[in-house]
Amino acid sequence: MKSEEVDNIEELNNLPVDSVRIAPYLSELKQKAEAERSIRHLDLSKTFLIRFLQARDFDVALAFKLLINYHKWRQECPEITADLRPSSIIGLLRNNYHGVLRSRDDAGSRVLIYRIGKYIHKKHFFLIYICFCHIMANITNAQTLFSGQWNPKEFTAYEVFRDSFPLKVRGIHLINEPIFFRPVFAMIRPFLPDKIKQRIHMHGCSYVRSLSSYFPKAILPPIYGGTGPSIDEVCQEWTEFIMQSEDYLYRLSIHLGGGDASQSSTYD
Repeated sequence: MKSEEVDNIEELNNLPVDSVRIAPYLSELKQKAEAERSIRHLDLSKTFLIRFLQARDFDVALAFKLLINYHKWRQECPEITADLRPSSIIGLLRNNYHGVLRSRDDAGSRVLIYRIGKYIHKKHFFLIYICFCHIMANITNAQTLFSGQWNPKEFTAYEVFRDSFPLKVRGIHLINEPIFFRPVFAMIRPFLPDKIKQRIHMHGCSYVRSLSSYFPKAILPPIYGGTGPSIDEVCQEWTEFIMQSEDYLYRLSIHLGGGDASQSSTYD
């Protein structure tokens, strides 16, 4: 089954996992996974597989490829995936480096904010991002806003990670990016898929005006030209929430197949 055969992707995304309309997609994906030696031992429950289908608009072939990449990535990067304990970077989290806006954008996507201007090691960035993805397992779409000195090499690594985790990134917004970023990114751009090129937005120093074209002012912190909660409130709320989820995240990290995805986010 391919995505072009699906009449309404968003409608499918909102259906419960045991819906009869979703059953054929889950069945086909499970059959493919069971026939693939490298991943047949994974958790192939409906709640686990549905995330890969949602991330690829119910295109079974693409969902299967993503599932294989996910398993390969977890095996090759144990330093990132084997021990998801937010407490290991509590200092960074309390420095208001990362937050998730209280409300979604007009398309229903969650909005993640990374304040890259505050120093962060690449390993820590991925750990935080993985924690978000696992906790928000029932979230299909996300918008990502990076603020500060974003390194093009880290951006490339981020894209590799994006192809290995069941989450659809609707947009990537860069603000206050350094002067050297644009010419360096121009060299990377030809190698990116067209869909990704269309999702990347560079706002520079004029972000207060331009961000409002993509996000409602009511959900953005004042520092980004909005009227929503302050960035400190947003980051502190998210830190509290992610710390409360530490036991759940650790259980997932020690289960190579992805663990029980039955826990859904209450961060709404």
